[in-house]
Amino acid sequence: MRNPEMILNTLSSHSAEADYVFERIYRIFFNEEMFMLAYERIKSKPGNMTPGTDGQTIDGMTIGRIQKLIESLKDESYLPKPAKRVYIPKKNGKKRPLGIPTVDDKLVQEVAKMILEAIYEGHFEDTSHGFRPFRSCHTALTRIKNTFTGVKWFVEGDIKSFFDNIDHSTLIGILRLRISDERFLRLIVQPSAIAY
Repeated sequence: MRNPEMILNTLSSHSAEADYVFERIYRIFFNEEMFMLAYERIKSKPGNMTPGTDGQTIDGMTIGRIQKLIESLKDESYLPKPAKRVYIPKKNGKKRPLGIPTVDDKLVQEVAKMILEAIYEGHFEDTSHGFRPFRSCHTALTRIKNTFTGVKWFVEGDIKSFFDNIDHSTLIGILRLRISDERFLRLIVQPSAIAY
């Protein structure tokens, strides 16, 4: 079994090549060590002790459970479970809906995230700071403070329910430009249900 860091580094080594097309990446989901790395990355995050709709928490993870998850990915019988719907308070007094996936689904999502980050991270603009490893609004502000002198005001905006309304077929079309692996793309487009 190949070391997950080596796999991700190999993907990353082609990330900055704009015309490089990645093939046969779905098989990365068959690597137990990749799921162990995913487990290490998510195990201590707040909320992982909150059970999903299957009642399981992160502390119930075993190698046997990972192997069963991998088998379902191999034969493409894996389907995400419905996410548990909860509402968390916002600063303005309203509540924001939040879907809590099962732990198995979180692991699959984390492996997919690691693969996608390795493929795209070297391709992104250096000025992009949102939702990227080791970057945040704080790194953006530091960069602005140190290098930008063109304006006196910034206006923050928010698109209401942006992620609920974004055209997923457009996103998949963008992925297809760099990823030639229909099994991987089918996994990404699988619908997930919300349980209320």
